[in-house]
Amino acid sequence: MFTGLIEEVGHVASIEKRPDAIRLSIQADRVLEDAAIGDSIAVNGACVTVTGRLEDAFSADIMPETIRATTLHSLQAGDSVNLERAVKAGGRLGGHFVTGHIDGTGKIVRIVPKGNAYYLDIQASPDILAGLVQKGSVAVDGTSLTVFHAGPQFFTLSLIPHTYAHTVLGSKKVGDSVNIEGDILQKYVQNQLTAGKSDDSGSLTYDMLKENGFNTSLNK
Repeated sequence: MFTGLIEEVGHVASIEKRPDAIRLSIQADRVLEDAAIGDSIAVNGACVTVTGRLEDAFSADIMPETIRATTLHSLQAGDSVNLERAVKAGGRLGGHFVTGHIDGTGKIVRIVPKGNAYYLDIQASPDILAGLVQKGSVAVDGTSLTVFHAGPQFFTLSLIPHTYAHTVLGSKKVGDSVNIEGDILQKYVQNQLTAGKSDDSGSLTYDMLKENGFNTSLNK
């Protein structure tokens, strides 16, 4: 579990691509202070397991599902990446609940300076957009952000100067792809509301309330 508060920007030291796997080596500093083999670190929002450790770098093996669902397959040596260690129990949760399980990718279609902020429009699939709400939370490349606008084809973020300067989002350009993870709490609510529904079960009835333990006599 992560918070979406980026601890540092690391750099890809090397990347070994195989037909169905990738081995990443990432140079870092802060996230290595207490990192051990088997620990979890979010790389551009994707949770990976530390499988190797040097004084100034760690390595991770990327499985096929992560390759398919994220932008990690497009990384090259020298690229910058957002890094965050798993959150400690009892620590401050300054962002929101981020699992590190990417829902899919999106594409930056517009970047507009606005006062001291930057507006980013990100195009995404209908499945991803359906899980976003205005003023709700979303993780983009692992960065916890607030949805400024949620539309049918894209959503908009407003980046403060600190986020723009201290994450990889500040170096992104129009046309670049990003990893997206929706709010896990919203996903659970959405799943509960839609689970088991058939085409003719959209209306709420007294019989349905009784079946679920509600005392309907109070409303008669």
